[in-house]
Amino acid sequence: MGAALRTRTGEIVTGCNIENATYGLTLCAERVAVFKAVSEGLKRFDAIAVVVDSKHLAAPCGPCRQILWEFCGDLSVHLETLGGQRRTLRLKELLPLPFDKRNL
Repeated sequence: MGAALRTRTGEIVTGCNIENATYGLTLCAERVAVFKAVSEGLKRFDAIAVVVDSKHLAAPCGPCRQILWEFCGDLSVHLETLGGQRRTLRLKELLPLPFDKRNL
């Protein structure tokens, strides 16, 4: 899986899955892209593309949805397979009742 996060100024920050033997410490492409961007001081995002080498589209997992919401807000989520299947959603559709600073 790969991800490309776009800032509101058009800069692209990429990420890929970083897997390891313990699975629980694996990082998804979406979180890698967000953490790379934030570590470089980027803060305003409008879209993320998630591309998989699969027959089926893959939406961000629960932890990725949470991180995307907290750091990016209600951005566009573009899902695509290498075979050309595509779908675009808003993050709010994937995470309708987010946990964020309003809950603290």
